[in-house]
Amino acid sequence: MVTKLFHLRPKLLPFTIVSPKSSPLPKPTLLSLFSTQSQTESLPYGPSLLKGKAPIQTPQFPPRTPIKQEESPKEDPQEELDGNIIDEVKFTRVFYIAALRVPAKDCFALESRLRGHLLNWPRIRNIARVPGDEIDDEVRNFLDSGRDESEECSDESGGGDSLVLYREKLVKEFNSRGFVKFRNLAKISRPPKRKKNERKGEERKREERKKLCVVEVLGEDEGKEMRALLGEGFRGERKWKGSTRLLLLDERYWDREVDELPQAIKAAIVEDDGENRTSSIELVRCRLTLFYDYWGMNEILEALLPNGLVVPSAFETVGHIAHLNLRDEHLPYKKVIAKVVLDKNKPKIQTVVNKTDAINNDYRTMQLEVLAGNHSLLTTVVENGLQFHVDLATVYWNSRLATERQRLLSGFSRNDIICDVFAGVGPIAIAAAKIVKRVYANDLNPYAVDYLERNCVLNRLERKIEVFNMDGRRFIKAVFASDKALSITQIVMNLPNDAGEFLDAFRGIYRDRRKDKELNFPRIHVYGFSKAQDPEFDFHERIRIALQEVAVNVEMRRVRLVAPGKWMLCASFILPESVAFAKNPYDM
Repeated sequence: MVTKLFHLRPKLLPFTIVSPKSSPLPKPTLLSLFSTQSQTESLPYGPSLLKGKAPIQTPQFPPRTPIKQEESPKEDPQEELDGNIIDEVKFTRVFYIAALRVPAKDCFALESRLRGHLLNWPRIRNIARVPGDEIDDEVRNFLDSGRDESEECSDESGGGDSLVLYREKLVKEFNSRGFVKFRNLAKISRPPKRKKNERKGEERKREERKKLCVVEVLGEDEGKEMRALLGEGFRGERKWKGSTRLLLLDERYWDREVDELPQAIKAAIVEDDGENRTSSIELVRCRLTLFYDYWGMNEILEALLPNGLVVPSAFETVGHIAHLNLRDEHLPYKKVIAKVVLDKNKPKIQTVVNKTDAINNDYRTMQLEVLAGNHSLLTTVVENGLQFHVDLATVYWNSRLATERQRLLSGFSRNDIICDVFAGVGPIAIAAAKIVKRVYANDLNPYAVDYLERNCVLNRLERKIEVFNMDGRRFIKAVFASDKALSITQIVMNLPNDAGEFLDAFRGIYRDRRKDKELNFPRIHVYGFSKAQDPEFDFHERIRIALQEVAVNVEMRRVRLVAPGKWMLCASFILPESVAFAKNPYDM
């Protein structure tokens, strides 16, 4: 007989492996991966798709038949295959382990004592619950033969003990619902009820845990009717021992007898035998079944992709969107990769996209292809405690620059006035508005300006930000031609591909002003790319050429490596006075 401990089988959709006709999906490793071989001793410790056995097709694991999903309009016929790419049943693996059945009240103490001898597998609890052996307090009191009715009556009346001892007993028999033995007494204040969201969160976590695995006891006799009524702890002639749990032992102890177990486990059993006439701890054999939801993203992709192909494990997260940058060799398997990424990152990730072409337009928008999930590219990003509405189809966003943006913001003070030349949807401008006096934010993309204004209102900072929709060079000249130039202290030019070319706009910005007048020379932070062997020297030279000034004291730092041999850098310098008052050669 097989006794189910808790039903954790996930309600999975019936997926079958489907590959495009033009590029078939070779799976040289799947035949050996899903064979019913026994556990391999040479493999490392812990669960693996190469260990265990594939489940036999029984009523518990019937062959899957396609089930129609909710029909929705499809623009691309290939999208109909998105839900039928992976056969999840083939990733079900069965392992055989040993376990100790112990009383529920002793399981946590024994778990601490036997920690080094337990299963200790990731995402699997060492304590498994036995269904059906949980009983109510009233039933437990009824089965407990240690107390008789006469003792209970004397306790209620208080005649058998002194008043002090009687009150102490009442304290022990008190719970949140009142005094157990005096139901007619008024209920005192109860603990506050948990909120619905907290209960839903716990239920969601419990359901997610149930999808991972199932534990079953092997070799159990069917028993008697009373056993089914009273639970697994009932053993016929044995004394009732209450609710029980399973302590899952290390996989090495699967085929060992009690005498072959480590001394720590035998000592726990011997101590239990010494306290009770019949041992309440017994050694049982179990079957542990791991489902598709248990395995990580890399393990699934290593099994599905051909040998020698690098597994794409990294992606950028923008709200609910996972942004992939797949190589050419990954493109024949893009649907499979996207489906695994979506499955293993739910519910946070709801859409998986891939960049199909390099950014080569003035608005710096990306050409994206939706590979899995819903087709909405409008999302909300939370960064530095602020919310930003972003539409990746029309604006640019890079979550990997969050650390650099935070570093830049740490250099601002409340007396600064910031000028953001290429603001985008406002990750720097809006975050700076919480620190500085005033922010002037500009962008050429009208869609980005629209979302910039929305995000200002969303974060309640619209009064501290003035928004412009102009070309960067024109914006610089317009701002410094006005009275705003006298107060600007910091300028941010975060457009690495082209920002260096806009530095020539600072030449002669003060040539129409008197030198004896008190003027402010702002600090400029400009970003750029470099593929040179010495990227700092290369970027410094480009800044000097753009400003037409040799003596420029620049602080340079590397931000990140965006591609092999290609660095993103940030150069910070104070605008030289000679550049600000430079004469235009055409004015001579």
